Amino acid sequence: MFDTSYYVYALKDPRTSPAMPFYIGKGTGTRSYDHLTRPDDSLKGKRIKEITESGSKVLVTRLVDSLTEEQALKLEAELIVAFGTVETGGLLTNAVVPKGLGKKSRPLLTVPHGAKEKAQLGLSLLKEAVLEFAKANPKGITNSDTASLLGLRSDYGGGSKDYLSYSILGLLMREGKLSHEGSSKRHVSQVI
Repeated sequence: MFDTSYYVYALKDPRTSPAMPFYIGKGTGTRSYDHLTRPDDSLKGKRIKEITESGSKVLVTRLVDSLTEEQALKLEAELIVAFGTVETGGLLTNAVVPKGLGKKSRPLLTVPHGAKEKAQLGLSLLKEAVLEFAKANPKGITNSDTASLLGLRSDYGGGSKDYLSYSILGLLMREGKLSHEGSSKRHVSQVI
């Protein structure tokens, strides 16, 4: 059974019409209201203080309820990408990059705004598709099956054309969602 106690919420500024979100988050319980009781010195905390000092109240809106943590993380990331952050010209004061979107950088490369988030969302969907494929085939799936039947095979001129599917299978194994079937090349779902 999956824990579906997570939700995604927005903190909105009522001084604009319509009230626009300035923060998107995910949580359980009273998480969406915790920001209001102890505003910190972050951009989000400063906005909360500005709103309350103006005599208004921050609007807290639950956008989607009854989510798993993974679903909530994915939706949170999608919304952050869609609205953008203040530092990149968007609306949101979010400073924390959603889980799985590390801040590793290489000085000679430019990563466009939202590219990491989009890549992680795409990876999440690919992993879900491969896991569903494995669940539907209890005797297991091979890397070749995955690449061919899910359309993940590359026509790149290099030697191996199945690196993408191989990487996805590897990530799912590391997460404990797939395992090897003995010494064969078959991968079996560990998720019911």
